[in-house]
Amino acid sequence: MSNTCNTPFPLAACAEMLWQDRPIEWRASRLKEHGFGVGLWNWPAHDINKLEATGASFTIMNGYLAGRLTDDEGAAELLRTARETAQIGKRLGVQRLNLHGTGLGEGGLPVQPVEVVTGAMWLKAEDTLCRIVDLADKEGVVFTLENLNLSVDHPGVPFGRAEDTLALVSRIDHPRLRLNLDLYHAQIGEGNLIELCRRSLPWIGEIQVADVPGRFEPGSGEVNWKGIAKALSDMGYSGPVAMEAWASGDADAALIAFRDAFTL
Repeated sequence: MSNTCNTPFPLAACAEMLWQDRPIEWRASRLKEHGFGVGLWNWPAHDINKLEATGASFTIMNGYLAGRLTDDEGAAELLRTARETAQIGKRLGVQRLNLHGTGLGEGGLPVQPVEVVTGAMWLKAEDTLCRIVDLADKEGVVFTLENLNLSVDHPGVPFGRAEDTLALVSRIDHPRLRLNLDLYHAQIGEGNLIELCRRSLPWIGEIQVADVPGRFEPGSGEVNWKGIAKALSDMGYSGPVAMEAWASGDADAALIAFRDAFTL
């Protein structure tokens, strides 16, 4: 695999989802070797000293360990664990710390599922995110809010749709709170990806991709990733694009396919 990356976007990949028989620090080093940034999930699962020693560029990781946006108790827990995670993020140089509407447990299912998001929950979520912004200002970090699909992977997550995450982030409208716009989840739940990117453009911190169905690398499913890459470039997006996907076969081949999809 070539180490050069002739794309208009910095590319990254989720280390947890590739080479699963290898230690996480090996995966980070492998991604660095091939010119990709490194995405992580929850940091307590890893040896931070070993990750730090790789010298990899860590682009994103979960920015909290527990909690939720929607009520006082959950917000307090989210802020507490986000503050702790921010210290690890700064140590690794992580560029973005990722949030969801509620904590995710086994299999990506919400720890506290929600069937109906009430007006009071919306107001509390806005308040919680304002407090997150205050924390981000104090710590000098950036948080993102990620959309998730509700029909396949994450039923019961509040504020899961891209429409909802965009509404919250655009209302807060602060440079230390951005969208982690996951196009895999959006394709399953909402579609119309290019228009979604265009509407979200002022608030995007990162774009994540995987093909549908299967959550494998770009080119394995139904999405026209070349068309999306061209549209993103045409609308002036030059930020990070990250593959949060399983490899349908060989992991190195999956990375080649990803890079090719976003090379114009």
